Amino acid sequence: MEIQAFGYLGVGASNLDDWAAFATSNVGMQAVDRASSMRAFRMDDRKQRLFIDRAIEPGARVFGWEVANAAALDSLAARLEAAGVAVKHEPAALADQRCVTDLISFADPAGNRLEAFHGAQVADTVFKPGRDVSGFRTGPQGMGHTLLTFPDIDAALAFYKDLLGFRISDFMVAPLKAYFMHVNARHHSVALVAAPVRSMHHLLVEYYQLDDVGQGYDLLQSTPEQIVATLGRHPNDLMTSYYMRTPSDIYVECGWGGREVDDVTPPVEMTNLGSFWGHKGLFEDIGAPTPRAETRRATVQVMEGNYERMAGTCPWWDAMRGKTR
Repeated sequence: MEIQAFGYLGVGASNLDDWAAFATSNVGMQAVDRASSMRAFRMDDRKQRLFIDRAIEPGARVFGWEVANAAALDSLAARLEAAGVAVKHEPAALADQRCVTDLISFADPAGNRLEAFHGAQVADTVFKPGRDVSGFRTGPQGMGHTLLTFPDIDAALAFYKDLLGFRISDFMVAPLKAYFMHVNARHHSVALVAAPVRSMHHLLVEYYQLDDVGQGYDLLQSTPEQIVATLGRHPNDLMTSYYMRTPSDIYVECGWGGREVDDVTPPVEMTNLGSFWGHKGLFEDIGAPTPRAETRRATVQVMEGNYERMAGTCPWWDAMRGKTR
């Protein structure tokens, strides 16, 4: 399939200065000059990864998915159109605004605006983070991942899996339906979760060093109301992270240590939402009961057993396995 990575995220909002302060000081992105009606931010050598735009309807999101070249873009467009999905070939002016060579736009079953593009522009200056961080894990794995909720999870799964070519890393069918899906080695570039309403829950950014996560978490201690979920570690992607509020109604997960996946290992079924440790507040925020201690312990045992075959393939996992007991 054509999609290779989560390339960029756009957010419709008018509080541009609040976003500029948040993205640079809290997350560590680099602000770059754009039109007066928007703010854009770098995470690496790309000209932009995140943009906040007054021209986009407040609360709306734009999800940019990267393909290899023009032929891949045309192939994706043709497959979508053959399936009855309306596809718009966007003008050069919008491609310039997105800092890409060419793009198309379409909607998923819940109405989220998706864009597929090729030819992301590279900046002619070195990336300079907004705070002292080692950098973001991007490259072939894209800018991170996003978690989206859908009233019709089955339609969403069919769309992302069968039409867009996402592969399932792991999934849950109870107490709720959730699918963590990848297009490259990152454990998931998108997570689809069943919920009564369409929403975007969070954007993950992954740092190169654990210290970058810890230092960012320290910065929030003077404004604890910004913390959505405390520092913790997920059992499926093994990410050590915390969640914080943004100037809009979405969150940012700041993490380190995510494991990689391949297309040979079969999807793993999860049985509950419990983290190995921490992430206090996350379950309450998504409307799920906090797992009991014995349930969390069972999660550790199940996930360790499922990933036992990873031994020798992931040095970080090999190093950490004994620390979950």
